[in-house]
Amino acid sequence: MKVWFELGLIITSIGLVASVILQSKGAGLGGLTGADTGGIFTARRGIEKTLFFVTIGLSVIFFVLTVATLKVQ
Repeated sequence: MKVWFELGLIITSIGLVASVILQSKGAGLGGLTGADTGGIFTARRGIEKTLFFVTIGLSVIFFVLTVATLKVQ
């Protein structure tokens, strides 16, 4: 059972990292390294909003899997 939780953690963490990287709004490599793009806050629409909620969902799943893995040990 522990192996399945750990496999789920690996898959979820890869998806979480990918979703966070995709949220840098076309800033190029400068946005990935934390460079200031000088943009202002805009409302999330369409795919940005979906990606935002996917990131939140993946982080909740990651937290639940982490706690479940600790309980199984």
